[in-house]
Amino acid sequence: MSGQLKIACIGEAMIELAFDGKTPLVSFAGDTLNTAIYLRRHLPSQFSVSFVSVVGCDPFSQQMLDFIEAEGVATDDIVKHPSLLPGLYAINTDSDGERSFLYWRENSAARSLFEGGFAQLEEFDVIYFSAITLAILPAAIREGFLAWLKDCSKTIIFDSNYRPKLWPDVATARSAVEAAWRLTDVGLPSVDDEMDLYGEQSEQDVMSRLTGWGVHQGALKRGSLGPRDMDPDSSTVATFEKAKSVVDTTAAGDSFNGGFIGSYLQDRDATRAMMSGHNCSVAVIGQKGAIIPADLG
Repeated sequence: MSGQLKIACIGEAMIELAFDGKTPLVSFAGDTLNTAIYLRRHLPSQFSVSFVSVVGCDPFSQQMLDFIEAEGVATDDIVKHPSLLPGLYAINTDSDGERSFLYWRENSAARSLFEGGFAQLEEFDVIYFSAITLAILPAAIREGFLAWLKDCSKTIIFDSNYRPKLWPDVATARSAVEAAWRLTDVGLPSVDDEMDLYGEQSEQDVMSRLTGWGVHQGALKRGSLGPRDMDPDSSTVATFEKAKSVVDTTAAGDSFNGGFIGSYLQDRDATRAMMSGHNCSVAVIGQKGAIIPADLG
């Protein structure tokens, strides 16, 4: 899959407030945006990475666009909504580096994504999105997006980033995520998210369901255990060194995705890609914030 590929990362970018004591540090992040940035860092220049979203016409939106462009991610397919604003979230991090979030995103501009249809996606070779992307879309547009994916000839990469509060109910989430998995070429699930969504009791239950739905490429993210090859026929057993320091787990999975995809699109070597994703994630959780300096990750 090497060569000149155009990759679309689709989703919501938000204003991020991370508190250092009583002082908020303002930045910009979002699951698919985080992946887009780390993906860009792991690819040679002949690959293009674009973020597809909707922002506002306000000063914060412009700062967000400037931030994304400074990371080398193209913003040509980000639409500016005339009246809506970006979503916002605040991070609280405990002494073990685990984070919790407070969100203000119900009326974010990104929820108007694809109101004009999906023609802008035709130019891309690879489509990357997550369950958060699906969750923020109105039901009719979500169904239209899944129908478009079914008929397209793109490489589809999906991460079922399950956030219960974004969905009206579990049944809706299960239905949409299953539909996405059945269209997926390269899957990047997290075992905890999958078990939470589908009520499974073991890693093997998750693997059996996903491979039964046709997900045979990618990696199952298992936290400190390291990733597992999604190929049911793989006999490779890789060893992944645990992080020496966990400061902030924000974007742990997103950064893994960026490192994995960046490697996998070049040579389809899952073991090498898992190592690339793992190393990127370890670097990220050793620092504060979703996006760490490029020379560190």
